[in-house]
Amino acid sequence: MAVQFETLEYDVGGTKTVVKAIGEGKPVLFLHGASTLEGFDFAEGLADRFRVLCPSHPGFGFSGAAPHVAAMSDMVLHYLNLLDVLDLPEKPHLMGFSMGGWMATELAGVARERFDKVVLIAPAGLNDPAHPATDLGAVAPQDLPAYLAHDVAVALRYFPDGSDPAFAEAFGADRAREGETLGRLLTPFGMGHPNLRRFLARITNPTLVVWGTKDRMLPASQAPLFVEALPDARLILVEDAGHFVQQEKPGTLTKIGDFLARSTDFNEEKRS
Repeated sequence: MAVQFETLEYDVGGTKTVVKAIGEGKPVLFLHGASTLEGFDFAEGLADRFRVLCPSHPGFGFSGAAPHVAAMSDMVLHYLNLLDVLDLPEKPHLMGFSMGGWMATELAGVARERFDKVVLIAPAGLNDPAHPATDLGAVAPQDLPAYLAHDVAVALRYFPDGSDPAFAEAFGADRAREGETLGRLLTPFGMGHPNLRRFLARITNPTLVVWGTKDRMLPASQAPLFVEALPDARLILVEDAGHFVQQEKPGTLTKIGDFLARSTDFNEEKRS
C-alpha cells in the first residue's frame, strides 16, 4: 500500500516549493540527494514519532523551476526562507542524505541556531582526494543501480524495467530536468565545497553520521573525516548497506529516531 503523505505547497521567493509531509510530533526537515528517483517512502519509518517534512529542492521533484540557482549557497538561502514560511512551532531536526547531506552541512553551518539535532546520511561535500567519490560520468546508466545499493534489487525497483513505456518516458524527463539543475549547482566546485570542514566545525548541534559499509557512491572511509570535523558527533556504520541506506536497511531509521528522540542514553559511538 502506498505511503500516505500530505502535499503542502508554498511560494518561496517566487519558487513553487512542494513539501511532502507525514507523521506527528517534533518536525524533521529532510533534504534529499541529487535525484528524487527513490522518493520519500522511507519517511514512514520515522512518522510514528516525528512529523517528517520532505521538500523537493527547487528544480527537483515536485517543486518548480529554479533558473536562478547557480550554487549551493542559493539552496541554503532557499531553505532559510522556507523555514521562515513554515513558521514551525519548535526547532526542527535537520536530516540530509548524500547531496542533501552536503546541503544540510552548509545550512547548519551558517544557521545552527535554527535546528535541534542534525543527521547526515552518506553525505557528499568533502571531495577528499584520498577518499574519492565515484565519478558518475564514468558509470554506464545500466550499472547505476549497483552503485546505489549493495543489494541491487533494492535500487532496481526505482528504475524502469521496460514494462511501462509511459513510466520510462517520465523517468527520463525527470532525470533530465533534475540533472540540469544539478549541473548548475556543481559548476563552482563539483559535488562539494573546498572549505566544508569549516562549516562542519560550526555545527555544535548533536550530530549523527550514518553510512553504509558497502557504499560504492561515497566511500564509508569518509565517515571518520566527518566525525572528526564535527564538535559533537556520533557514528553509525550500517553493515552490508550501500548508498541507499534508508531503503536497504529500514531498521536504521529506528536508530536514527532513537538519536533524535533522546541524547543522554544514546549509546552509539561518540567522538571524545
